[in-house]
Amino acid sequence: MLGKTYDSEICSAARALELVGERWSLLIIRDALFSGATRYSDFRSLDIATNILKTRLDGFIESGIMERRGSLRNPDHFEYVLTDKGRDLAAVVVALTEWGDRWLAPDGPPGLYTHSPCGGQITLVTTCAHCGRVYEPAEVQVRPGPGMRIS
Repeated sequence: MLGKTYDSEICSAARALELVGERWSLLIIRDALFSGATRYSDFRSLDIATNILKTRLDGFIESGIMERRGSLRNPDHFEYVLTDKGRDLAAVVVALTEWGDRWLAPDGPPGLYTHSPCGGQITLVTTCAHCGRVYEPAEVQVRPGPGMRIS
């Protein structure tokens, strides 16, 4: 989707950007996750060009982020439904929103993600899976994982 592939990059972040790194992609996913958008016309509220919207939705289907299903309301129309792979992007959208709220929203957050059952605000915290300590970026190091190709 970015016009450049990252085949030489051995990095999951680069691979993820290939699928969802274009400017409209996470907004489409955000609306599918949190606004209940499923129909092509629902995503048109983003004021996205129709050819770009079609390309993004087709790419999400091809990559397994969404499925296209016949609409129950109108059999002549389709719905674009997030798969588990697509729903797992919720944390990415919330994290990016939190960053934007901190650095790009001088009047405060324009919207808040809240937990429906209790009304509490949703936040993301990065912790160590071993000790539970919240990390500072300087404490993080990247080590080769099982997917690292050794040349």
